[in-house]
Amino acid sequence: MRYKTIPVEEAVGMVLPHDITEIVPGTFKGARFKKGHIIREEDIPKLKDLGKNHIYVLELEEDEIHEDEAALLLAKAVAGEGVEWSEEIREGKVNFKAAYEGLFKVETEALLRINFLGEISLSTKHTNLWVKKGEPLAGGRAIPLVVKRALLEEVEKICSEYPEKVLRVLPKKINKAGLVITGSEVFYGRIEDAFAPRMIPKLEAFGLKVEGPLFAPDDKDFIKENIENLLKRGCEVVLVTGGMSVDPDDVTKVAIRELNPEIYLYGTPVLPGNMFLYACLPDNKVILGVPACAMYFKITILDLILPRVLSGEKLSRYEIAKLGHGGYCYNCAECRYPICPFGKVC
Repeated sequence: MRYKTIPVEEAVGMVLPHDITEIVPGTFKGARFKKGHIIREEDIPKLKDLGKNHIYVLELEEDEIHEDEAALLLAKAVAGEGVEWSEEIREGKVNFKAAYEGLFKVETEALLRINFLGEISLSTKHTNLWVKKGEPLAGGRAIPLVVKRALLEEVEKICSEYPEKVLRVLPKKINKAGLVITGSEVFYGRIEDAFAPRMIPKLEAFGLKVEGPLFAPDDKDFIKENIENLLKRGCEVVLVTGGMSVDPDDVTKVAIRELNPEIYLYGTPVLPGNMFLYACLPDNKVILGVPACAMYFKITILDLILPRVLSGEKLSRYEIAKLGHGGYCYNCAECRYPICPFGKVC
């Protein structure tokens, strides 16, 4: 970087290397023009009012770029589907927000590589969070006033390895959900169902139309028929509650298995929610086996998996296994999920 003193009239397009302070007695004292500001034609009268007929300016070398340009290049490199930012960048900072409601996804390995470069910062919310339209997602910036162009070229090279970009929001792809409540004690009216009051509001919070609940005794064929009924009625995801443990009469798992799912995953390293079941049928419709813990805990494994299902993700055993880190609920007296560590995979 090179500094020189020039007449203010000749400084248009150049960069201030320091703040220029304005003092209005009894009213204001602070930076009228901040470090890094690119001088414009309309700034000249005000600079003269502040006594700046000559000013120090910053001259960039050919291989250097200003922090604002660096932030803009960073945004273009990392932002993918469903991620917005403003091109009016100041002080080298760019903020990202959701273009619509959906699942926020971060390529965490790419994020690490970008931040490992130094002098470039990209800070994000956790991946796999359900976000609303307009919700802030991340912030990026060039840390020094001036950075080498080669640094942003390296960022672009890293991002080129991720065709869907480093940050994106996946839109909701499922609109209709079904609910099957199993258990002979509920079916025959011996006890009142406690699942539906928990499940229906949770589903409706995502804007889903809910079919059911349908009730079934501990009979695998009956359970299977209820699931098939809801699938025929256009449900794209079906939640089946109860009968998920290892007792002989817990036959929900068997009923789901007999539907011949393409993916069948039983058991998770998440508490609460060890006995959860995820099944994906060949037509991409999904069945979720919800264990009894969902009646007693506000947040369970279901809250980690459901948003991903709604965005059309297919889960693997690997993805389920990763949830073990952070998958132990703190069981706080006042639940603040999702503003807590539960389910936050590094």
